[in-house]
Amino acid sequence: MRLRTIIQSLLCGFLLGGTLPVLGQEVGESIEVIVHENGQEKKEEIGLPLSMTYPIDSLLADWKVKNLISTVSDCNMENVNPVVSDSVIMDRLSRMPTVIEMPFNEVVRKFIDLYTTNLRERVSYMVSASNFYMPIFEEALEAYGLPMELKYLPIIESALDPNAVSRAGAAGLWQFMVATGKIYGLETNSLLDERRDPIKSTWAAVRYLKDLYDIYHDWTLVIAAYNSGPGNINKAITRAGGKRDYWEIYNYLRTETQGYVPSFIAANYVMNYYCKHNICPKETTLPVASDTIQVNQRIHLQQIAEVCDVELDALKSLNPQFRQNIIPGDTKTQTLRLPQKYVSAFLEKQDDILAYKSAQFFRNRRTASVPTNTRTTASRSTSSSSSRTSTASGNTPTYHKIRSGETLSTIAARYGTTVARLRSLNGISGSKITAGKNLRVK
Repeated sequence: MRLRTIIQSLLCGFLLGGTLPVLGQEVGESIEVIVHENGQEKKEEIGLPLSMTYPIDSLLADWKVKNLISTVSDCNMENVNPVVSDSVIMDRLSRMPTVIEMPFNEVVRKFIDLYTTNLRERVSYMVSASNFYMPIFEEALEAYGLPMELKYLPIIESALDPNAVSRAGAAGLWQFMVATGKIYGLETNSLLDERRDPIKSTWAAVRYLKDLYDIYHDWTLVIAAYNSGPGNINKAITRAGGKRDYWEIYNYLRTETQGYVPSFIAANYVMNYYCKHNICPKETTLPVASDTIQVNQRIHLQQIAEVCDVELDALKSLNPQFRQNIIPGDTKTQTLRLPQKYVSAFLEKQDDILAYKSAQFFRNRRTASVPTNTRTTASRSTSSSSSRTSTASGNTPTYHKIRSGETLSTIAARYGTTVARLRSLNGISGSKITAGKNLRVK
């Protein structure tokens, strides 16, 4: 109820004339579409989502993509997209096992053509990168009972780049703005940006989608509201005389939202039928198993990399939420994800890691003398914490109210911890949990 109340307060702000975006809204590149209406042709300008304009170099710079996706493939991708009739695409859309309606029209066709022609290389990489992220999306969607096809929203939001940042300031796979991220428990400060955390941001996005569905009870409107904010959708509904069908309020929406639902349909299509368009996914090596550790010290990722002999870029890729490669565990316990084979080394060498080049990595935490002021005889000195951080104390336990259908595994993923840790905190020997009970998670 608390989250629902917050969303309703945001709606009130919009209806009173506010313009605060809920998620990142883009007013950027657009395409021209010929639409047939009442026997007449007309041209429309439709806004392109971020994924279609985001530089592919940014996606290719990620450590996972560089090290786990190979440009070599047994499948020979042809540069030419085969000619596919409207009737064939309509038939394919109708065969997709979806709850959300996937209609076909000129705008949907235009976006399918873009994905299968100009953006073929991008689709090839996104299909491969989906191996890293789809299990995370699917687990969260399943836990909340939401349609699985929503897992393709990050395709159009971020091109599956956890470090994607829009011109409006939205960040991460799900493109949260700072304000909306805070509502859903994602902290953002100079050192930490949990919007970029694939697991935490996914659970936040799924909760937000569920809250939007509680408002609209229509998935197409939910998707549109995810892009433009519920206030803009409510304005369009009012201007359309109270109609609550996306295609009936279409002409009252912003141009980028007009293109958002069609691009979502096109993304679902291309992620299911890329082979039919001679698009080959790059060969993917699944990442090695990883595990999480709760850290209550301030540590630089490079300290871990050099002491434990693990690649720094691998650590950054596993922990994109740490903006300056610093884990601010001294202010609040943080979750660090490590390749599983390095967990033991980290636990054994914690003291060595903390001491390693601490003065170099944390210069802003040293004790510094204030220069003497020549105009006065008074002198002052300041003090701060030692460069080596101490264990945070007095942390308040965090509890989660178990919902129907949740498991220890889904709850652990949501809070960035492990099943073993949850069992230890709650004195559980097996896997049985009861809906309605409180479970300690931190």
